[in-house]
Amino acid sequence: MSDRAGLTSVRTKVFYGLGSIAFGVKDNGFQTFVLLFYSQVIGMPAYLVGLAVGLANICDAFVDPLIGQISDNWHSRWGRRHPFMYAAALPVSVSYLLLWNPPHWSDNALFFYLFAVSIVIRTFISCYEVPSAALVAELTDDYDQRTTFLSYRFLFGWAGGLGMAIMAYRYLLRPDAAHPVGQLNPAGYANYGLVAGLVMFTVIIVSSLGTHRFIPEFHVPPQRRIGFLTLLKEMFATLSHRSFLMLSLALIFVAMATGVVFALTQYFYTFIYLFSAKQISNIQLSGILSAALAFSIAAPISRRFGKKWPAVSLFATGMILGSGPLILWLMGLFPVSPSPVTLPGVIAATIVAITLTTASSILFTSMLTDVVEDSELRTGRRSEGVFFAASSFIQKSVSGLGMFLSGIVLWLAEFPQHATPGKIAHASLVRLALIELVTVLALYSIALVCVSFYRISRKDHEENLRRLAAEQALAQTPIGDEAVVHAAPDDGAAPRPAQ
Repeated sequence: MSDRAGLTSVRTKVFYGLGSIAFGVKDNGFQTFVLLFYSQVIGMPAYLVGLAVGLANICDAFVDPLIGQISDNWHSRWGRRHPFMYAAALPVSVSYLLLWNPPHWSDNALFFYLFAVSIVIRTFISCYEVPSAALVAELTDDYDQRTTFLSYRFLFGWAGGLGMAIMAYRYLLRPDAAHPVGQLNPAGYANYGLVAGLVMFTVIIVSSLGTHRFIPEFHVPPQRRIGFLTLLKEMFATLSHRSFLMLSLALIFVAMATGVVFALTQYFYTFIYLFSAKQISNIQLSGILSAALAFSIAAPISRRFGKKWPAVSLFATGMILGSGPLILWLMGLFPVSPSPVTLPGVIAATIVAITLTTASSILFTSMLTDVVEDSELRTGRRSEGVFFAASSFIQKSVSGLGMFLSGIVLWLAEFPQHATPGKIAHASLVRLALIELVTVLALYSIALVCVSFYRISRKDHEENLRRLAAEQALAQTPIGDEAVVHAAPDDGAAPRPAQ
């Protein structure tokens, strides 16, 4: 029984977005806590932590597109996407729990443990995230509706990740007599892993069930026997799309820079601004407000101004304003705690930065979605899974490649392990802040150059939909002496009788 009327309902958008909480929790944990936990609490060298997670991210570059390509061509009574989504729930949860309960091994052994567990987590989160995210291209082909769907996904992803971080800072990472700084207390991280794992399992199952009823409405590719080499050949042909490649490169550099910002901001909060865990939780809380604001402005901006240049402008502005407190601190113009202006100033900058950069990220991801139809015209294949595999890889680059660079930055800054807030040489803190700012600026500049080569506008997308509809009508036209092809060719010539 057809259920197309519900495809774009608010209920569907909520269920579609809900599953991104799992990705948000996972990614926020990697961005916010992994480097701090393994280097300052466990005692691993920061560069080894960054290297382990960075190498796991490189493995994602091969695994994610394969998952997308396989799901694009999968046939089952549960469709192409849902079998992978259901199968991911339990392994994601268990592996995330293991991340926060490492054995008492040497640094070298812990490096391989972190590397292996990171690969398992990221592989199974891809088994959910790639097929789930790809559903948007089947739920709607409307240029602006796609932005709305992705707004829900980003809203839930941000809210889930930040909500879990707030819970950790307020209730799990508590100070005690031996650890006056709560975020440096090892006792709370095991409980954090347990609670986070349960949340991830629940939202994956609920989101998958919520979109399950639309399976009969989704595109079903022709059944065909396809070997592994053919699978790889088609995957690389799909990924060679120029606008897709340039946008992906831009987003990878953005993700690397964003990962550096997220990971090292926890160091700035703890060792420069001297914030407590409760104060950091207030900053995280402001991030949920920012995500809601981004959710409310992304779709109207897309409808009014399009996607490409608004996305660039929003991101550049957000990052400049978000770096304001750190730049002012370097100039001696921004005080540290317990000054009454420190926390409000950082919160204000955070709200503006996250609002603008998240709205920008929604538009960038929506731009990736519009590549689907352009690619279909070129290749004759629907490849939502492959394209959203790239999107998943890019998002995970925030915590993978970004953390790798963060470890290098800490190493270059000669930042000490097991550091005590308030007792670190000022020169070391200045060196850390300067290297971080230069690294981030360079990465963002490269990204802006790459994104300028993206070429699909609203007009182009609508033309792609028209041509695909014409091809579908042509394919359904009866073949016979009296059959007439109703779709005019692109050069404006009159319709031709079918041969």
